Amino acid sequence: MVIESFQNEKVKYITKLLTDNRFRKKSGVFVVEGQQENERAQRYGFEPVEFFICENIFQQKLPEGKIHLISDKVYEKIAYRGGSEGIIGIYKTRESDLSSFKPKVDSTVIIVEGVEKPGNLGAILRSCEAFGIDALIVADGKTDFYNPNVIRSSVGCLFGMEVFQAENSETLEFLQYNRFNIYTTIMDETAEDLYLRDFKQRSAILFGTEHSGLSDFWIGKGKNTLIPMAGSIDSLNLSNAVAITCYETLKQKKR
Repeated sequence: MVIESFQNEKVKYITKLLTDNRFRKKSGVFVVEGQQENERAQRYGFEPVEFFICENIFQQKLPEGKIHLISDKVYEKIAYRGGSEGIIGIYKTRESDLSSFKPKVDSTVIIVEGVEKPGNLGAILRSCEAFGIDALIVADGKTDFYNPNVIRSSVGCLFGMEVFQAENSETLEFLQYNRFNIYTTIMDETAEDLYLRDFKQRSAILFGTEHSGLSDFWIGKGKNTLIPMAGSIDSLNLSNAVAITCYETLKQKKR
């Protein structure tokens, strides 16, 4: 049977999961759209609940699990981006505690404080995964890793990354206990250029919001580090700054 009505309870359910953060968290599930993203979710052990498949678009072997076939019009309604191969999956969320992360001797951790846009968080995840960052910590309890825009902009990189949420005090305690070299990005006279820092050892690099930077909590807690710039502006988009930093850490480890 093919679901064709927008009033179908399953269609209403998935629409609410996509648009209502509170409902998504309460339900303990999240939505994954696209073939690559679904493949990554399953590859990294996320448990699928059910799939919504538009057979006129999806041309691959059907995934194992509970399948709902939907019409083109229904798929168009519930798909939050175009060109995603006609598959939408529902998966169970995971709870992760920072204490479960066991850093290596040369682990690099990126910490972002108060990420304002899901798209930015997704782009940051993509850079972290691409350049071999060991974990991403978001020092903001309001962030929703399972927001559809985070998954979309990370191209599913979320699923293969160690990601954690923690308050500033908990994050600092973790870094100090595990003897991380802490690098803050606060613009003052003590700041040194990024490439002058040594990221071959266990390192944590912190970024604040684009609007106000790192909070006062982190003043004096680490070595100030800045990306050298030659133009007339004095700052970059947060996700761009993280990407440049991640690349520098990888470059140093490859030497």
